[in-house]
Amino acid sequence: MRRYLYFVTFVAALGGLMFGFETAVINGAIFYVAEHFQLTEFMKGLVVSTALAGCVIGALFIGKPGDKYGRRYMLKIMAALFLFSMLGAGLAANIWVFVIARFLGGIAVGGASVLTPMYISEVSPPKIRGKLVATNQLAIVTGILVAFFSDYMIDSLLHGSWRWMFLAGVVPSAVLWVLLFFISRSPRWLVKIGKNDEAREVIRRVNPEEDADLLMASIKDSLKEEAVNKRVSLMKKPYLRLAIIGIAVGMFNQLAGINVIMYYSTDIFRQAGFSGEAALFQSVLIGLTNLIFTIIAMSIIDRFGRKFLLYVGASGMSVFLGLFSWAFITDTKSGFILLSLLIGYIAFFAFSQGAVIWVILSEMFPNSVRAKGTAMGSFSHWIFNFAIALAFPVVSSMIGVGYVFVFFTVATLLSLLFYRFALIETKGKSLEEIEKLILKK
Repeated sequence: MRRYLYFVTFVAALGGLMFGFETAVINGAIFYVAEHFQLTEFMKGLVVSTALAGCVIGALFIGKPGDKYGRRYMLKIMAALFLFSMLGAGLAANIWVFVIARFLGGIAVGGASVLTPMYISEVSPPKIRGKLVATNQLAIVTGILVAFFSDYMIDSLLHGSWRWMFLAGVVPSAVLWVLLFFISRSPRWLVKIGKNDEAREVIRRVNPEEDADLLMASIKDSLKEEAVNKRVSLMKKPYLRLAIIGIAVGMFNQLAGINVIMYYSTDIFRQAGFSGEAALFQSVLIGLTNLIFTIIAMSIIDRFGRKFLLYVGASGMSVFLGLFSWAFITDTKSGFILLSLLIGYIAFFAFSQGAVIWVILSEMFPNSVRAKGTAMGSFSHWIFNFAIALAFPVVSSMIGVGYVFVFFTVATLLSLLFYRFALIETKGKSLEEIEKLILKK
């Protein structure tokens, strides 16, 4: 029976749920926060993007503490930061307390984005590792939907009570922190610090059907290879081209404009003339679409391939982004048209980039530089996320929402060329086969 394995996976995936909640809760709250603290457009962008600056720092610097103190211990720290962030933002007496609270939450998001999939992969049996690690992405989009729905319900019941939108996150943060005391430490980390007996016991508990001694030997071999690979540089041939591709993967993911929707969709609908309650409800529908099409993509990615999903997604996104920009530029802003266009866009994004980007980053780098390459792609993702979230309120107020979406449309069309000429199809290939194909190019 694998009930304990599924329990520890569920607990770790709560870190992904808080990732989604922390980044999306600002969507419904930012209008009221800006009104309460009388924020300029620049300050509004700063308030939203401060959490993303924390994400960059958290993702960039969590590796060493995670190796020194363990994945579980550092996840406890991230859970505590989530809790402090929700309390601090909800009870903030001034804008700078609010900004600091959001920054701490961003550090937790960045740290959890690295630690959660790492922990799940290290406790999972090889045969179902991919499926269990994928629960993290499912948890993230579920967290986004939970944030949108709780924002909507709180606004409906307590109009304008933005503080409760953040305080609602206290409960899942506290649950995550408490449950982390009931899961085992990573067996791979235990072997790394020489606690072999405890590691063997954990393996037997989470994976009773496998030979614990054989898995222990595999972990030891992997750690020896990792020690050798620390001396390999990603910034030299033959890996430099892959580093550039990894940066571009993260860049095009953000230039599609996805997080403008995730952070500002309620504001965009308000600008189009809708009431606050209607705008929040439309964001809930966007979050639900995101969840549904993420599940669909996860179920077919190994059948149709990564590039196929990216081609379909970028083509569909370009159409809906282009039509959305046209609707704003021509002032054709009926509720049905705008909502339909954004739902269509989100469906194609979740079906493609939303599900595929992290798979690509985990597969495209050879063993010797996989950790460094994945970290670089993640860093690129967060940096562009931060820049766009900061710039959007100012730029859209200067040139209009429609023309900002023209930019996203052009960038998404260009991504089709990038997928065609820079990426290889990895469907059905082992990591070793992928490595040979990549290094041949």
